[in-house]
Amino acid sequence: MKGIIGKKIGMTSIFDPSGKQTACTIIEAGPCVVTQVKTPELDGYSALQLSFGDKTDKHTIKAEKNHFAKATTAPKKFSKEFRDYSLEKALGETITVDIFEEGDKVEVVGTTKGKGFQGVVKRHGFHGVGGQSHGQHDRSRAPGSLGNSSDASRVMKGMRMAGRMGTDRVKTKGLKVVKIFTDKNYILVSGSVPGHNGSIVLIQK
Repeated sequence: MKGIIGKKIGMTSIFDPSGKQTACTIIEAGPCVVTQVKTPELDGYSALQLSFGDKTDKHTIKAEKNHFAKATTAPKKFSKEFRDYSLEKALGETITVDIFEEGDKVEVVGTTKGKGFQGVVKRHGFHGVGGQSHGQHDRSRAPGSLGNSSDASRVMKGMRMAGRMGTDRVKTKGLKVVKIFTDKNYILVSGSVPGHNGSIVLIQK
């Protein structure tokens, strides 16, 4: 596996030579610095820790400064481990969008937008009960019965109810690398990816 940390910029659409329009997401992918190399002999598994985004000294604790100093790089905001990385990289090396090629199939991991506390109609897609013209007021968006009163006499675990919605870690599979701009470290992937503009995403192949 190989991957990189990026920041979602926004969405656009491009046209291929045949005139077909494709909706794309623009991601600023890297450059990422290898800040730790884990080996089976020392750590029990093989992985690379990549770091992305500069961090000011004011907001960096001493332990972080010493950790990033080993890779001879400035403190970074985001760090992520990629297990069984298919490329051989040494401590302090830089990884850019060059690891991908146009046409590659990738997976993008991100955190969805937060929606706050929502009801069952928006959160779970309930259709509502009854009609709008039978004196029910706003009861059509209510969840209805929560269980069998003659059996358990309690609300069973897993019951779909109102609650916090969004801010979930989501992986979108089967996306295609449409175009790569190496000068700006931009990568365009087909379709949408989870998260708001400016959020951190992981691109992995």
